[in-house]
Amino acid sequence: MLNNLLLFSLQISLIGTTLGGNVLIWPMEGSHWLNVKIIIDELIKKEHNVTVLVASGALFITPTSNSSLTFEMYKVPFGKERMEGVINDFVLTWLENRPSPSTIWRFYQKMAKVIKNFHIVSREICDGVLKNQQLMEKLKKSKFEVLVSDPVFPCGDIVALKLGIPFMYSLRFSPASTVEKHCGKVPYPPSYVPAVLSELTDQMSFTDRIRNFISYHLQDYMFETLWKSWDSYYSKALGRPTTLCETMGKAEIWLIRTYWDFEFPRPYLPNFEFVGGLHCKPAKPLPKEMEEFIQSSGKDGVVVFSLGSMVKNLTEEKANLIASALAQIPQKVLWRYVGKKPATLGNNTQLYDWIPQNDLLGHPKTKAFITHGGTNGIYEAIYHGVPMVGVPMFADQPDNIAHMKAKGAAVEVNLNTMTSVDLLSALRTVINEPSYKENAMRLSRIHHDQLVKPLDRAVFWIEFVMRHKGAKHLRPAAHNLTWFQYHSLDVIGFLLVCVTMAIFLVIQCCLFSCQKFGKIGKKKKRE
Repeated sequence: MLNNLLLFSLQISLIGTTLGGNVLIWPMEGSHWLNVKIIIDELIKKEHNVTVLVASGALFITPTSNSSLTFEMYKVPFGKERMEGVINDFVLTWLENRPSPSTIWRFYQKMAKVIKNFHIVSREICDGVLKNQQLMEKLKKSKFEVLVSDPVFPCGDIVALKLGIPFMYSLRFSPASTVEKHCGKVPYPPSYVPAVLSELTDQMSFTDRIRNFISYHLQDYMFETLWKSWDSYYSKALGRPTTLCETMGKAEIWLIRTYWDFEFPRPYLPNFEFVGGLHCKPAKPLPKEMEEFIQSSGKDGVVVFSLGSMVKNLTEEKANLIASALAQIPQKVLWRYVGKKPATLGNNTQLYDWIPQNDLLGHPKTKAFITHGGTNGIYEAIYHGVPMVGVPMFADQPDNIAHMKAKGAAVEVNLNTMTSVDLLSALRTVINEPSYKENAMRLSRIHHDQLVKPLDRAVFWIEFVMRHKGAKHLRPAAHNLTWFQYHSLDVIGFLLVCVTMAIFLVIQCCLFSCQKFGKIGKKKKRE
């Protein structure tokens, strides 16, 4: 009882006394929006007024009737079809050119074209707000206290600076994979910190470290050639010479949507806070028919299968291959699937257009989760302690599954090359080998053993920035240094000059001494 009272008192002290304020949101599409929406709902519960900036061509961001949540719609010169096309191009390009040690250069070349198209859309989104004088005037009059931005879509930081308010980021990792390093000034030692998207772990062989080193430099090259193109836009928008990186570096807090149950130990800065799994919650009762199907599995239990919302359907051949493997396990399977019913579908498998994924993963009869490796799904599996079979396809998914494999909670199969035997073997491994369940439960215990819940921590830091009008005391002085000062190249150069001069003086002294003694010796010989 005493411990509970102490914990409650600590939470109250952390929460502080922030009264309802005005929060502005610069969102991103897809699963990114789902994460921010969870934060928004919690802010509204705490009586804050939240306004979301939404482009007319947005796909997933839809207005609601909540009186405390306002959606400011602004026009952009594209519709939902174009936004969907950009996302589909990204997915297809990744699927067709998944990076490997032998194809990584080709992968970055192909992705460069997709990113350029993404930047065109992003600039149109920026213009839709910044060039809308009526909207900007309305935002200024609203007296916002903080802007929360997803940096995958640039420009939220420009809006914040124009409104004269602090801003912060919510992200899994940056789109350029190097923004945290270059703009956030986070140390990334390539000797043991795996590059984002490299699918490496912190236990690297010499060959792995070579690959990691090359990955970092390729990502740096991508950043310099593609994301640096925003520098002129930022300078024009803010009316002074600046860069995207300098502006992003002004972020008060970076809310990273992972935690140490997922990440490998690595250095971070005090204005980086981990809030992984903020969307996770206890399982709720399932629909009656779904519960009856699960109960019919007996002691064998069930397998939950979802490749997320981005994959609308599989090829008929691939669907039949998967269905054939699922038909050979004793467990019942709940498969989120949209498309033609596979001919090889077994009696143990039910197809659904949509499933309550979190509630299914929290069901005591769930034995395994077949997942594409999205961060949200992985965190729900961690939260409920469910081992995984990873079928990653694009973006951070292969990297996410690599993390789970390294922690002993997942087995991976390649969607492009797998056979029914491969999928069946992976399923049997995670279900029948106790270590996978044990490791999943270990990660779950780590996740739950936090003094403050991830969602509460995210909201706390938003309110902290509102209360103190920023968090400058957490911002490292590295932001004030040039690149050669940051790497101490000026100090190294000065010391090299000093050493060179010292060596030069010693040599001159030696030469002078030798000449002097030589003359004395010659004089003595003459005498």
